[in-house]
Amino acid sequence: MKHLLKRGIAAMTALPLVVGLATAAHADTLRIALAETPSDELAAFFVALDRAKANGLDYEWTAFSDEELAIQAVLSGQMDIGFGTPYAAMQRSKAPIRIIFQLSKLKFFPVTTKKYESLEDMNDAPILLHSRGGGTDSIANVIEEKVGIKFGKRSYVPGSSNRVVALVSGQADATIIDLSNKNKIVAQHPDKFNVLPMFEVEASDEALFANLNWIQENDEDVQIFVDALLSTWQDMSEDPTIIARETDPDGPIGQLPPELIAGLDKFYAEAVEGGLYSANGGGRTAAKADMEWYAEAGQLEGDPAELNLDDFWYFAPLDAALEK
Repeated sequence: MKHLLKRGIAAMTALPLVVGLATAAHADTLRIALAETPSDELAAFFVALDRAKANGLDYEWTAFSDEELAIQAVLSGQMDIGFGTPYAAMQRSKAPIRIIFQLSKLKFFPVTTKKYESLEDMNDAPILLHSRGGGTDSIANVIEEKVGIKFGKRSYVPGSSNRVVALVSGQADATIIDLSNKNKIVAQHPDKFNVLPMFEVEASDEALFANLNWIQENDEDVQIFVDALLSTWQDMSEDPTIIARETDPDGPIGQLPPELIAGLDKFYAEAVEGGLYSANGGGRTAAKADMEWYAEAGQLEGDPAELNLDDFWYFAPLDAALEK
């Protein structure tokens, strides 16, 4: 199976947004399950993909409608690598799913209409989140635990920008959104919304995961991918403008609205300054933070200190990349 992923021309076409309709990829193509459609938040990831492609890695991606479907696609073998933090699924499933790289941290913010002034005010309040079992869902769980409240109905709309639209249009009174969209809504509507005080979070929001057997059978190709990710994250940490400069104008990010393309430098400068990305891919530091966070969020069972990191992460590709 080694070298299996290096033979074709990269196919970057978005496939249907549900698992049941996902088309089987060619055997020589790395199949990536995105948890949402391409956006400015994914520009750095696509830069890394282009770097990996330049080193011989073939790939195609499928945009699923939420993280849960992306996780199921990897569990079922329809996809090779997925986006998300599937800790509950890893603990429940007999499939040896492992995380190999932390893409971003849980730097999210509760934003509400003026109806709410604090997290304590949100007892029994409905809230709009990204996906069931995902990062914002876990944030809501930990808020309930730490603050001593219970949210009302939870509804799910993937993508922070889409949740901002729902908030601005009056379809929701409360949501949890990322750093960039928090800054945008505050700048555009300074008197309409509150950003509620929030405790610090260092756990993973998005990570890359795959079946351990597949990873080990395709170790050279996985290494190319992780090397490209790490180099991109390190370069971005030193100079966030590199993402806009390396974005392919003919690729999926290059096809976004011009105002989003024009805002990439600002987006990544704010994200890097806000600590959204780990320049070393997360590794054991992220894994330990995840054990604590997702246990408290109710998505992992057991004492975090006693959980075995190797049951959830496979560190070899990242360790090798960091040694280069």
